[in-house]
Order: sequence, then C-alpha cells, then structure tokens
Amino acid sequence: MVKSLNNFRLISYGMLVVLLCALPFALPTFWVRIATGVFMWVGLSLSWNMIGGYMGYVSFGHGAFFGVGAYITGLLMTIQGFSFLPAMLISGILTCLFAGFVGYTTLRLNGAYFAIGTWAFAEMMRQTVLVLPFTGGPNGLRLPPEVNENLFFFLMLILALIVLACCYIVFEKSSFGLKVRAIREEETAAQSLGVNTVWVKIQVFAISALFPGIIGAAYAYWMTYIHPDSVLGPLIADQMVVMVLLGGIGTLYGPIIGAAAMYIGNRIIWITWGDSSGYLIILGLAICLIIRFLPQGLVNLGVLGRMRVRLDKMILCRTEAREEASK
Repeated sequence: MVKSLNNFRLISYGMLVVLLCALPFALPTFWVRIATGVFMWVGLSLSWNMIGGYMGYVSFGHGAFFGVGAYITGLLMTIQGFSFLPAMLISGILTCLFAGFVGYTTLRLNGAYFAIGTWAFAEMMRQTVLVLPFTGGPNGLRLPPEVNENLFFFLMLILALIVLACCYIVFEKSSFGLKVRAIREEETAAQSLGVNTVWVKIQVFAISALFPGIIGAAYAYWMTYIHPDSVLGPLIADQMVVMVLLGGIGTLYGPIIGAAAMYIGNRIIWITWGDSSGYLIILGLAICLIIRFLPQGLVNLGVLGRMRVRLDKMILCRTEAREEASK
C-alpha cells in the first residue's frame, strides 16, 4: 500500500514537472520571465533553508555567495573567454570551497553573533568588489548577451528541482539530516552523542552556498549586466530569509510557497503601481499578520493543511481500492 502511494505521488510530481515545462510554449514572454524569477527564488530560498531552517543558524551572508557566483561567471566569460556552462559549474565549485573557508571561521559563533558575522562578511564582499578594478568597480560588469528566454526558464527550473531533490534526499531522508536537526535542537547534546558538530556545520554551510553560487551565475548571464548593489546587496539575503519565514521555516515545501507568493505578489504590485516602494508596506503588513496568526508559515495555512490531508486520504483510499480489486 505504501509503495503504491509513493508511486502515485511520483507520477503526480512527474505530471507537474511536465506541466511546468509546457509553460514557455503557452505563456507570453513577460510571464515566462516572471516564472523564471519564481524558480530562481525558490532555489535560493530552499538553499537558505538548509542552514537557517534545518540547522537553525540564521545567515545574512548568503546573498554574498549569490554575488560571488555571478562575478566569477562574469569574469570567466569576459576575461578568460569561457562559455557559460563551464563557467557556471566552476563558479559553483569555487563558491562552495570559499563558503567552507568562511564557515570554518564564522560557525564558531552562534545565535545573533553568527547572524551579525555573516552580515558583516556580506558587506565586506560588496565593498571589496566596489573597489577592485578587474570587477568593474562601481561601473559593474557586462556579459555576452543571450536573448533566448526559454533557455533561462528551463535552467532555473532544473536548478530549483535539483535543490529540492537535495533538500529531500540529504536533509529529509538521510542520517546526515538527522545530525543536522539534532544540532538545531540541542548542539551540546548532539556533540555529547558523538556528532562532529563543527564538521557537519561546515558541510551544511558549504552545500547551502553551492546552489546560490550556481544560481547567481545563471542570473548574471540572464541579466547580462551585474553590479555590486544588484548581486551583493543585503536585499538578496533579506528576501531569502523573509521568503522562508513566510512559507514555513524548516519545512520542505514552505520555502517554495513563500518564494512563489512573495515574488508573484511583488510583480503584481509592480505591474499595478509601478516602480514604487508601496509593495514594501503591503509586504510588511502581510509578514506581521502571518507571524501573528501563522507562526509556522503559509505551509500550515488551514486551507492548505486540510487540502493536503484530504489529498493523502484520497490517495490512500484509491490505492486500497486498487489493491482490493487486484486480489
């Protein structure tokens, strides 16, 4: 019965992916760009959830890894003449290694001290890129243009699915995920049980920075122009944090819901009111209401929760009926 239930879910997820792949051929270019942005922020939110949700360490420095990946790709393509795909892969690997070094020093802190330390690191990276001549400094960096919007749609979709699979396999279904959650609940107790907490934290920090580095590389090629304020600004990390809190921190689907709701809402307000700061007021009010009435995020919203329970019951009933009919 459980096997049939899992097969049904797998088929449902496969149909959803097929439906998403058909969107570029059914939507105008504008909405394809909106969908591409949704997938990008879903990947970023899931990445931040690895460190902030599963391990309980609130990082305000993950926007820096997004920017590092973007700039490494830009420099490899413009100065070294690399094509995009090798540059993107190299960016992800170098960002992961760099994050391991940064994590070795900052993860000795915890709580508010860790959050402040990662914020200071991100600001240091932004100021450094602003003064380096080979990065373009305050003039930014231009990349070779690519006008195929469908390419970036499928690229961001694939990256988001890879991050989701990593969260499910590594943090939800493995013994490593149990160690990570043990650190979140009580680090001292986990250490007393033989968990090498320092090494586990560094691994999580590096994995959670790998995907922002790759996504930042894809974003740089998508936008064709990057600036320290656009890819290394504090707003990148802030939005990751808010999206995860909005959807449900420490859950598998919460960051997806939060990222989609916040990004689509932002774009709709932008379409309606233009480029103004009005959406910040609405977003702030929405976050206050959610924290007040839904502290566990939108993933536990009554309607969604009931729909999820009913769907599981419906699937279970159908699988039982099929098993009875096959006997």
